[in-house]
Amino acid sequence: MKKAIITFFLSIGIAFGKCNATPANLMTGIFKLDYSAMLPLKIAGVTTLPGNMPDTITTINQPICTCPAPPPIFIRIGIPVGFFNPDRIIDSVKDAYCFEGIGVNLGMHGNDGVQATDTNSGEHTFFQTHMMMFAPFQILNIAVDFACMQSSSALDIMYMTELDPMWNDDTLAALIQPEALLFGNPVTNLACIADSIATQTYHSLPELFWCKGAWGNAYPMTGRVVSGDLIQSSASAAAELIYKLHRQLMMWATWGYPALCHKYPLPIWQKDAYRMQLILPIPNPKAFVIGTTGLIWDSAKNPPFKGDNFSYIIFRKRDCCAF
Repeated sequence: MKKAIITFFLSIGIAFGKCNATPANLMTGIFKLDYSAMLPLKIAGVTTLPGNMPDTITTINQPICTCPAPPPIFIRIGIPVGFFNPDRIIDSVKDAYCFEGIGVNLGMHGNDGVQATDTNSGEHTFFQTHMMMFAPFQILNIAVDFACMQSSSALDIMYMTELDPMWNDDTLAALIQPEALLFGNPVTNLACIADSIATQTYHSLPELFWCKGAWGNAYPMTGRVVSGDLIQSSASAAAELIYKLHRQLMMWATWGYPALCHKYPLPIWQKDAYRMQLILPIPNPKAFVIGTTGLIWDSAKNPPFKGDNFSYIIFRKRDCCAF
């Protein structure tokens, strides 16, 4: 069934030609993946494989863990495992309904992305975004027996902002983010300087949850981002979607002691639990943390013939109790 669904969506990508979504895009995402971004790997409280980026999330330091189990067992004993799992793809696209990351183009008209100049806030960009479930190891049929990497779907569309009026309107977005009145202003923006500096050493400051490092303020959670750098703006829009889905309780936390046995809701995101890697149109070989300035990673990543549609693989911190 999974193969049939994937084949169907890939066939749509062949049928329409508005954007650069092609069947090869999905394979690009798998084989250009920065697997080092999954590290460090921690097993039973011991760092087994170190990584290039620090793990600033509170890690599990105990050698064993227990989780509830159905009767007659009731309790299962396992080993804590922690790593960054590549389990999502986010598209930030100029062309509405263009699923760049999985090679699907629905060929429909919608509110396309634009670049414009606002007299109050300066240059800004609007992107439509999509989040897809993505389990590369299940697609490749590797490590499918490892419980910490199991996913409900190897590939599936989770969310698309073309159908969400709050993504297109800052006023409507306030319905789920009333605190934007407190944090979406020039005064609180000054605190984001510290977050921007921290991202240059591959970690962000979760205490400054309203900041996206060099990408600006996280409020409002819409597709309108203020930046003169188009590629960096696309990453900023992808980060907005992560925060928005946390607020809507559609993305749950998979890190920390509660996550050893089950995910839990977290309406205020913890941005240092995520890493991103630009995979399309031109892959960046290394992942980066949310808020990293585009001066480091976005050079020559948007050729004129590619159409301003971008796709990112999202690495999310995963702590689990492996049985």
